[in-house]
Order: sequence, then C-alpha cells, then structure tokens
Amino acid sequence: MRSHGIRVDTDGNIWTVDVDAHRVMKWTPDQRLLMVIGDVGGAAGNNDSKYAFNRPANLTFAPNGDFFVADGYVNSRVVKFNKDGEFLTKWGSKGNGDGEFDLVHDVALDGQGRLYVADRNNRRVQIFDQNGKFLGKWANLGQPQGLYHVKRENALYMCDGENSRMIKVNLDGQVLGVLSSFGKIPGKVDVPHYITVDSTGAIYVAEVRNWRIQKFVK
Repeated sequence: MRSHGIRVDTDGNIWTVDVDAHRVMKWTPDQRLLMVIGDVGGAAGNNDSKYAFNRPANLTFAPNGDFFVADGYVNSRVVKFNKDGEFLTKWGSKGNGDGEFDLVHDVALDGQGRLYVADRNNRRVQIFDQNGKFLGKWANLGQPQGLYHVKRENALYMCDGENSRMIKVNLDGQVLGVLSSFGKIPGKVDVPHYITVDSTGAIYVAEVRNWRIQKFVK
C-alpha cells in the first residue's frame, strides 16, 4: 500500500487514494472507515472497469457530493461516482488527442462546474463538463501535476513538476503568478506534486524529491 492523494470533503470526511492497492477510501476525522472503492484484495482493474482502478492518483468533489477520480498512472481516464459511491460514468483512453490522456494525475472543479484534468505526460490541462464533454485545453503551462481551484479567487493553482514551480492561472488559462523555483533549501521545490490552499490563503505544496510539505504564506 502507498498513500498518494488526499482530500477533505464538505462534511469534513477525509478521502485517501492508495495508488499501489488501487483503491479510494473515505474516513471520518476520528479514523473510522466509511467507504472503500476498488478491489479490497488489491487487484487492478482496466479502463472499462466501473469499480476497480489501476494506480489511481487523486480525486475531487462536486457540491452535490458526486466525486471524480483521476485514474491515473496505468488506466487513462476519469471516473465519476455519486456521493454513495455508485458508479455514474467514465471517460478517456490512452493517447494524445482531445479527451485522451497520458497519466491522469489530478482533477479540480471550478465554480461553474467545469472539470480540469492534469494530463501530466501530455503536458496539458484538459477541460470537460461533468459528463465528460470536452470543452478545451491549455498546453502551454509546463507539466501539470497537482491542481486546486480557489473559489474566492476564481483561479486554479497548479504544480508544474517539470519546471519545479507553482503557478496561479485564471480560468482562461493565463498565468497570473509564479511561486518558487528549483532547489533544496526552504522556499525552493524539487518536483512539486500536489497543492492546496487553506481559508487564509496559505499554500501547501507536497514535493517528490525533497520529501516534504512546505507552507507558503502570502
């Protein structure tokens, strides 16, 4: 087992993504397990599976409780479930065309309900409606790894792993700001992997090669 992604839903429950065991788990804050999606025995699914993943990466939530799983390192798709964990739909396949993916690493929803997908190895962000209809793409931002939408700013924060930086992007794909650069000392980053922003505006970044989480305060 290997933890990879983590999110907190609007009810305060904690969702973890186990990339090696191919499953998503929902927990209460006091560590009571509420839901498991994926083969409990650790078997991987294929791109057509409804409830089995193959090295999933992360997830995000819609206001009504539906959630979207970035699946992921082997499968090449996004999978949508309702709040009770029932399969709703899926889309994507291996490739570099519109609606195709090469390593689905993260997903984020904006305030208008559009889903942004970090298509990591294709070095682009693809944009869809919540049923998988392709709406557009950004292919000039570097290598997207982590995505996080900040509603009050109407902007996306993105980890650009290839260039070891974090960027703030408006919903037209324009870069509004750049944070940090490559390095090993505090304040620098080496392959930023995931990102989140708290209610005060502080930015938290998980790095791969520096083995740490850093907090940046505006």
